[in-house]
Amino acid sequence: MPEYAIPTMQWAQVFEKNGGPIEYKQIPVPTPGPDEILINVKYTGVCHTDLHAWKGDWPLAMKLPLVGGHEGAGVVVAVGELVKDIKIGDHAGIKWLNSSCGQCDFCMASDEPICESAVLSGYTRDGTFQQYAVVNAGHAARIPKHLPLDAMAPILCGGITVYKALKESQAKAGNTVVITGAGGGLGTLALQYAKAMGFRTIAVDTGDEKAQICTQKLGAEVFVDFMKEDVIESVKKHTGGLGAHAVILLAVSEKPFQQATEYCRSRGTVVCVGLPAGAKITAGVFSTVVRMLTIRGSYVGNRLDTQEAIDFFARGLISAPYKVGKLSELPKVYELMEKGQIAGRYVLDTSVCAPLQGHERDRMLTMS
Repeated sequence: MPEYAIPTMQWAQVFEKNGGPIEYKQIPVPTPGPDEILINVKYTGVCHTDLHAWKGDWPLAMKLPLVGGHEGAGVVVAVGELVKDIKIGDHAGIKWLNSSCGQCDFCMASDEPICESAVLSGYTRDGTFQQYAVVNAGHAARIPKHLPLDAMAPILCGGITVYKALKESQAKAGNTVVITGAGGGLGTLALQYAKAMGFRTIAVDTGDEKAQICTQKLGAEVFVDFMKEDVIESVKKHTGGLGAHAVILLAVSEKPFQQATEYCRSRGTVVCVGLPAGAKITAGVFSTVVRMLTIRGSYVGNRLDTQEAIDFFARGLISAPYKVGKLSELPKVYELMEKGQIAGRYVLDTSVCAPLQGHERDRMLTMS
C-alpha cells in the first residue's frame, strides 16, 4: 500500500458570506472520520450549483464559511479505521451527496439523495475547491485508475445528474428528447448520454459556438436558438407537430420552465433539473389532464446511478467538452458562468496553486 505525505495546510477558495469576496488562502487539511476517506483532489469541476451556493440563491441552510465544489476527482491518501473496501492509492471522487443516514425510508429504498439528513459537499460540508477533501467512504465514487481525472471530474455531478434525469424521463430508444441549456456544462453531457441511450435529441440554447458543439460534436439532430426562433413552434416543426417525448430542463432561467409543456407531446414527460432562483413551472390543468402529461423533478443520482454513469464514460461513450484552469481562477469562472459564456464544463487543476500577485490577486478576489 503506498504512503503519502499529507501536509497540515492546503490552498482553498473560501467565502465567509453569500455574495461576499472569495478568498484564495491556506486552510488546515481535514482529518477523515472512522467511516470516511481523505482525497487529494487533483481536479474539480465547477457546477452552476456552486454559483448558486456562493450567491445564497436557495432556501436551504448552508455552512459558512464555506469551501464550495462537489465534482472532485483524485487519489485516496488516508482512510478511516472502519473503511475496508477503499485503499490508499485508489482513485475516487467526491459528489454533491457527501453522506446520508443510511437508516431512513429513502436511504433504505436507494433514494439516499433525498435523505432528510443528507450532507452536501460544497454546501453543508466543505467541498472540492481545496486540495484535500473528506467524503463518506460509502458515498465516494469509485474511479478506475485508467480514466483521466480531469475528464472524470464533470461526470461526478453533471454526468450523474443528467443520466438520472434521462432515466426519470422514461423515454425509450428512438424517442425524441429536448434538452434545454444544451450548450452548457450539464447540457453537453446530457446530449452525450442521450445519444448513448439511443434517444434522438433537440438541443435548445443560443450562440453559434454552442450550436456547433451541440450538432457537430455531440450529435444533436437539431439546434434551436432561443434568441432567433420560437422554441415551441420549432420543436413542433421538427417532431411532425406532435412534440417531444421528453423535455430535460437544464436551463438557469425561468422561461424554459414555462414553455416546456407546450411542446411536450401527449403522454410525454417534463423533467425539471435546473434550479433558477425563485423560478416556478406552470402548466394548464386542462391541457395537462387531457394530454396525460407528467411533470417531475430529478435531483442527483444514487450510488448505482453513479457507477452506471461512470461506466458509460469508461466505455468511451461520453466525451463532453471541458476547459482546464487553475484553482485560483474560480471567481473568473463564476463571472463567465453568470454571463453564459462557458461552452461545456470548466475544470480546475488544484495542483497549480501558487499565490496570486498584486493587481491579479485583487481582480480575482473581488466580484461585483
